[in-house]
Amino acid sequence: MRTTLTLDKDVAARLEQTVNKRRLPFKTVVNDALRAGLSLIDKSTGSPAFRTTGFDLGPSLVGSLDDVHGVLARVEGEEHR
Repeated sequence: MRTTLTLDKDVAARLEQTVNKRRLPFKTVVNDALRAGLSLIDKSTGSPAFRTTGFDLGPSLVGSLDDVHGVLARVEGEEHR
């Protein structure tokens, strides 16, 4: 398959270094790099597991947090505007 790719400068430079080092055609180096990268992507499970530990903070000191106006009135006074 023929296609046109626009490579970032750092990627193009690394590919050229590999071409010169391995003395292989550019096409071969690009295909090998894509295969290796795609294999890593396939092996990844997606986003890493992230867990947090919760704990009870007790009752709210300002009342129901569903009533923003009421919370602001209690914390900052009735004239909280």
